[in-house]
Amino acid sequence: MNFKINESEQKLRGGYYTPLDLAVFLTKWVRNINPRTVLEPSCGDGVFFEAIDKVNGMKGVSVLGLEINENEAQKAQLRAKGTSANIEVQTEDFLKWSLDNIRNNKSLYDAVVGNPPFIRYQYLPKEFQQRSEEIFNELNLPFTKHTNAWVPFVLASLAMLRPGGRLAMVVPAEIIHIIHAQSLRTYLGKECKRLVIVDPEELWFKDTLQGAVLLLAEKRNNTYENAEGVGIYPVKQKEFLDIDPDIIFSSPKSLNGRTVAGKWTYALLDHSTRNLIDSLIDHPDVYHFNDVADVDVGIVTGANDYFLVSDETVQEYNLSKWAHPMFGRSEHCPGIIYDEQQHQENKKNGKPTNFIWFSNKPTDSAIAKKYIHYGEEQGLHLRYKCSVRSPWYSVPSVYATEIGMLKRSHDIPRLIFNKIGAFTTDTAYRIRVHNRSSRQLVGSFLNSLTALSAELEGRHYGGGVLELVPSEIEKLLIPLSKKLTVNLANLDTAIKTLPARELLAKQDSTILNALGLNLSDQNQLLNNWQKLHDRRQRTSSDAETN
Repeated sequence: MNFKINESEQKLRGGYYTPLDLAVFLTKWVRNINPRTVLEPSCGDGVFFEAIDKVNGMKGVSVLGLEINENEAQKAQLRAKGTSANIEVQTEDFLKWSLDNIRNNKSLYDAVVGNPPFIRYQYLPKEFQQRSEEIFNELNLPFTKHTNAWVPFVLASLAMLRPGGRLAMVVPAEIIHIIHAQSLRTYLGKECKRLVIVDPEELWFKDTLQGAVLLLAEKRNNTYENAEGVGIYPVKQKEFLDIDPDIIFSSPKSLNGRTVAGKWTYALLDHSTRNLIDSLIDHPDVYHFNDVADVDVGIVTGANDYFLVSDETVQEYNLSKWAHPMFGRSEHCPGIIYDEQQHQENKKNGKPTNFIWFSNKPTDSAIAKKYIHYGEEQGLHLRYKCSVRSPWYSVPSVYATEIGMLKRSHDIPRLIFNKIGAFTTDTAYRIRVHNRSSRQLVGSFLNSLTALSAELEGRHYGGGVLELVPSEIEKLLIPLSKKLTVNLANLDTAIKTLPARELLAKQDSTILNALGLNLSDQNQLLNNWQKLHDRRQRTSSDAETN
């Protein structure tokens, strides 16, 4: 977990400013509807003011820029001087300002441009957290406290846009897939005639692992106008900046229905791949994961460093009576089998392979009390997850399942056959199978269809690691042919030795072949998995930032 005290001042205020060339591109796009009024809700140092001055056809436009940071607002005012537009800068909180305007039905703007702050909800001051929730309430949208600051900024910006107006913003790439942006995706899909995401291969911002995209949104003129949905326009480096923005906006085929109702990841696939996946959903041997298994989080200790320890700690405090085998990281299990051999290897390497469990009642053991006192000296009993249980050291919901699954993965998510009944922490999930063989489920899980499904349903953050929560795992597509058996020992060796693509191709030749898929269809799924995998693991570009 990241704590506020450990974060930089730049990150806490979400201050990653837009390169001028991107600001000019976005300004050109809104210029094409001849706006007379423009809103910049988080103007920072005023880069969009310079862009407005550089773009032909924006002379005399009335621009309102809002910036809560006084020092940045002063920079923006200096940048606005001498421009050909009529620019006003107000030092004010945009969320408060927009709430007042929405509630009082104040005048709307022809265009909105900008780059909203990227700040985690827990890092926002209380009043900003409250205003974020109020924005959702005003627009009758479900709210979650996982929401990043950029989401209510975009919602409020769209609410301040007149019918037929254009919104052009730099937003995190997670807009396509993150759960906390679902209300925003729904609202955009309902309110906009057309949406386009300009999706780069590279990172545009140095000093951050956060991928960014360009959001181009044109609001519907009325409720009767057809909503086309969302299209994604992939770009490499910045060659697209030389193209007319309206050509880019009209180029990608828009997808509606399921694509706009949920995550937008399906818009990353071509038409033929979407059709192939749709046909496989109806295949009698293809299941959604929740049709064949239940997913539960691992053990929540509240203090992993205390409850998960190496043999050295067990010996130091004489804890063998309360020590139980466990795994919870990819380094604990590089393959798909967690057996006694792997457990002993982890022990030999000094990994924390022991879960200290004092059961669910107080202990009278002097040895246990010594270790419990050691935990209290560190203040562990005051941590929230420990303090809400009695006694604090009695970890609840302790059980093991025959299948485990790590929460995060670098290349391909995999199931782990838990041969020795080891416990897992909340960095992993516990999987219970419905009337099927655990071995078959573990062996069949690795294939291009399921791997591609994971890329479509999961989410990723800085660094490109794929994460799946239980509700996303439940939606995964998995082929399970009754005629097929997989040799887990051979698969365990293969996953440790083969590159990810080669491993999937090898598995496909058995698992997808059993579904009746020809080599061309298998390669189509594999290539699209590779495409989304590589997109997730973007590399940094040489983009200049202000």
